[in-house]
Amino acid sequence: MQTLHEKIKAGIKEALLAKDQIKLDVYRGISAACTNELVAKGRKPQEMLSDEETLAVITRLAKQRKDSIEQFHAGGREDLVTEETAQLKVLEVFLPTMMSQDEIRTFAQAKQSELGITDPMKKGMLMSALMKDLKGKADGTDVKVVVDSLF
Repeated sequence: MQTLHEKIKAGIKEALLAKDQIKLDVYRGISAACTNELVAKGRKPQEMLSDEETLAVITRLAKQRKDSIEQFHAGGREDLVTEETAQLKVLEVFLPTMMSQDEIRTFAQAKQSELGITDPMKKGMLMSALMKDLKGKADGTDVKVVVDSLF
């Protein structure tokens, strides 16, 4: 069974053969970020990351793309928005499907009653508990919107 890291390395070859420049750039970026992660953890660059570690790297790269899209959109650089959006779509193939705000709301209301939080000043406690439970399943921005709507 191939690890996610190995699939990405194989994806570089496939993208080269298919002459798909966007996929090639994204796969190379993921591979480089994985190598940086290995070095940062004091491991050899030739080693492979676990699927969880690779997913964390891809999630971080996707978040960077989303931030870049916002910045480029605000700066009126639609050409760069299009490029970053295409790269984000390639990254999202590897990421698990995120929960919708309605699904998060149901979960948040249950957690709110479980913890007995009614004071808006304790919103941070609810947010923290939700992010721990929904790590990798829900986008932090969506969780914040839902938590704010509960108070």
